[in-house]
Amino acid sequence: MSTYSNGILLFRFRNERLEVMLVHPGGPIWAKKDYGVWSIPKGLPEEHESPLDTAKREFREETGFEAEGEFIDLGELNQPNRKIVHIWALEKNLCNI
Repeated sequence: MSTYSNGILLFRFRNERLEVMLVHPGGPIWAKKDYGVWSIPKGLPEEHESPLDTAKREFREETGFEAEGEFIDLGELNQPNRKIVHIWALEKNLCNI
């Protein structure tokens, strides 16, 4: 059986270059590991939570920033571990670094 997860790929264009925001996975599986793994902020839905609301909540929990704006639905990605991740893209500049 597949597990469903929802996430947001934040991006911006700076000096004509595409930049994306990635996070280091957390939780019990990654607590004492650092394999150079990076991913979009994503996570599992809570009861009665829509997929996009899940993605927004996970983004806020994992980054401390609100994800608001015009979302681009990128669809689903089937990962080798049988997890299905629904991804939305959002163009936003959170800081000037």
